[in-house]
Amino acid sequence: MTDLPQGEFRFTGRHMLVLVVGFFAVIVGVNVLMAVLAARSWTGLVVENSYVASQQFNDKLTVAQARTASGWQGGMDYADGELVFFLVDRDGAPVRLDDVAVEISRPIGVEGDRFVDLVVTEDGTHRAKIALDPGVWNAAIVARVPGEADYEHRARLIVR
Repeated sequence: MTDLPQGEFRFTGRHMLVLVVGFFAVIVGVNVLMAVLAARSWTGLVVENSYVASQQFNDKLTVAQARTASGWQGGMDYADGELVFFLVDRDGAPVRLDDVAVEISRPIGVEGDRFVDLVVTEDGTHRAKIALDPGVWNAAIVARVPGEADYEHRARLIVR
């Protein structure tokens, strides 16, 4: 073993231990922080029961394809504190809907989520007064169609 001059640094096993423990402490700390932030900002819940939703998917897809093929077109807009939804057939005539409700939610988080019933107007559109803060919102409409399966429409709204 050679003697080192006074004041020169010597890398020992203790230094290596500190480096390895410090490295993994940073990795674990960041992972824990990210997991806590993710858990606080989004519940992860998309549907109540994913098995039941998966069983209904093909039926809903078949109904949606048939409605698209028959010329149904829907749309949604938000302006001046009012949410407007329309659904027309191939000829541009409004499709009769009952019990039209919309679930308004943020893409991430649950703050500000709410359900709103829409009211049909003389021109066949469905409307509701609702104050939305600026930002991105998801809107999911469910309406009863007399004698048929429920109509569902989803849209992303950007409020400036």
